[in-house]
Amino acid sequence: MRPRRVSLWVLLFVAAAGCPGPRGGIDRERLVGRHHPVVEHADPLAPLSVGNGHFAFTADITGLQTYPDRYREGIPLATQSEWGWHTVPSPRPVALADAVERFDVGGRRVPYASLQDSPAGGWLRANPHRLNLGRLGLALEDIEGRSIPLERITRIRQEADLWDGILHSSFEAAGVPVAVETACHPGTDQVSARIRSGLVGTGRIAVRFDFPYGSTEWGKDPSDWQKPERHLTRIVARRPQSVALLRTLDGDSYHVFIHWSGDARFVQHGPHSFGLEPGGRGSFDFSVRFSPKADPGDDPPAQATFEAARDHWHRFWRSGGAVDLSQSSDPRARELERRIVLSRYLTAIQCRQSIPPAETGLTCNSWFGKFHLEMHWWHGVHFALWGDPEALARTLPWYRSILPAARRTAAAQGYAGARWPKMTSPDGRESPSSVGVFLAWQQPHPIYFAELLYRLGPKEATLERYRDLVFATADFMADFARCDDDACVLGPPLIPAQEIHPPEETLNPAFELAYWRFGLETAQTWRQRLGLGREEKWDRVLARLAPLPEAGGRYRNAASAPDTFAHPAERRDHPTLLAPFGMLPGAAVDHDRMRATLEAVMKSWDWQSTWGWDYALIAMTAARVGRPDLAIEALMMDAPKNRYLPNGHNYQDDRLPLYLPGNGGLLTAVAMMAAGWDGAPEGNAPGFPEKGWTVRHEGLHPLP
Repeated sequence: MRPRRVSLWVLLFVAAAGCPGPRGGIDRERLVGRHHPVVEHADPLAPLSVGNGHFAFTADITGLQTYPDRYREGIPLATQSEWGWHTVPSPRPVALADAVERFDVGGRRVPYASLQDSPAGGWLRANPHRLNLGRLGLALEDIEGRSIPLERITRIRQEADLWDGILHSSFEAAGVPVAVETACHPGTDQVSARIRSGLVGTGRIAVRFDFPYGSTEWGKDPSDWQKPERHLTRIVARRPQSVALLRTLDGDSYHVFIHWSGDARFVQHGPHSFGLEPGGRGSFDFSVRFSPKADPGDDPPAQATFEAARDHWHRFWRSGGAVDLSQSSDPRARELERRIVLSRYLTAIQCRQSIPPAETGLTCNSWFGKFHLEMHWWHGVHFALWGDPEALARTLPWYRSILPAARRTAAAQGYAGARWPKMTSPDGRESPSSVGVFLAWQQPHPIYFAELLYRLGPKEATLERYRDLVFATADFMADFARCDDDACVLGPPLIPAQEIHPPEETLNPAFELAYWRFGLETAQTWRQRLGLGREEKWDRVLARLAPLPEAGGRYRNAASAPDTFAHPAERRDHPTLLAPFGMLPGAAVDHDRMRATLEAVMKSWDWQSTWGWDYALIAMTAARVGRPDLAIEALMMDAPKNRYLPNGHNYQDDRLPLYLPGNGGLLTAVAMMAAGWDGAPEGNAPGFPEKGWTVRHEGLHPLP
């Protein structure tokens, strides 16, 4: 890492003082510590979470899930895991073919599962859905034995200690102080809590455990509390300081292991409601472990959870990348640094899964908790750039697991290779959609991921590990392009990443053309690295692939669409006409034309219609075309969907109060702006402006 500019007298002063200067290592504990979220009232949009990457627990101001009603309309309180899914039995046999209609593709009638509102389409979209594994809250009573409402909870102070991975909550319940510490075990799906209060041992404080049915509604809350008869919660083992529960929901089941230290009484209040009433005086510890297995092994005590959490988070923050902007004079620097630190934490606690994450991660549900493969780029690339390529690599075996299904999809449509789904569940089954099945920009992602991992990891092993994914993806891409003697084109039917274009009419969208070129050329490079020689069909497509559409010296959205900057209706949704030289390295892109396109976007785009990752997309293009001032302007733009809440979540709207592609996109753009990209100017932080910005960074990798 090289500092941007440091005068000689500063270096001499620092050397004389014996302190590390801008060239020295970043004080990472101080960097993280100045951005610990602090909450002092029950804000529905500011619950705080703990997690381990594949399991997360979201808490209210009590450190548990005591007052869920206050948060339901904001960010609901839930406990979720990568394995916790539920399927409601269908009243009749359902097949994807029941949601299919056919579209003309060069004279062929090709099936697409676009009938999302058909009975089959509705059931397939909603099943499986991600499950809220359980609600863990406090039962608080005043001296008269009445439940204490949230309005009588005072002197609230809650801090998420990101460095230690521990949530500290303190408050007074009807005038009595209560302190709760909450942590998630890094190696198992367990949440532990320590309660300190004069209420302990008086009968006025207990822990409540409540278990819902799975919701099939499109919405944030994964819980359905109205169907107690549809599921079963059974005590299957009881010991002096532990109890095991079996949860059965239709054909799905999982296990809950509750254990505690000291004296306590475990009681059942209803079919799916239980309580743990502590004895003793002053303090009480307990843990809850969730597992798909009946015998998950030993249950670590609460103290072990807190110790393991500290060790894990200290290693996390001390390894990988870091960016310190504290010496910058630009007033936006502190807020950008806050967003970076919190985005690192939020993606670490819920996006380091073995399956691609959902857009709302493990905090709440969006699209029934299913994940969208086109968003995987924004969820995963930043991990590799920030020194954690394993987090990205962990998801690629999932692609291999669904490769047979992806091949069947391609074959059913008359194509070679593998066609990857868009909205999908862990088994890789396509979800019917009037939009999603026509998207194609998720197709080159496995090639991009594999190439990024090749750059950062063992070369030969990486080539062998991912060659099947790369080649199957490229085979489909080459076959999907429709070619004649003069040109190869994309679409119709096709809906580009900018989802405002009708599938039956869209031809040659700019981003998809550029991504097709990148993907096929990279796949050819892989063949050459493996000593196989170039694939003739891929080269034929590359040689005739249509140029990026342009008009008036600027690029436009698609060849089938009007001039983007002459029609306001074209300047909505994602500005992905910038992606060919930003997200992508810009093969066959005219840099001056892209710079003019960027400047026109900044002046005239409909920001109300954008999404959280769009600002990172713009910033990456701005960096590549030599406008770092616009890169910062994009990242810090005051726009409805570029809002970052006190807990660090990227708010979009009421239905999507958090949006992890925004967090991941921010991290990708910042890594690129700091560490550079292929062909970047020499010097430190080439994507940041020189004036007002002093950028110190460690452990980052350039973007291709």
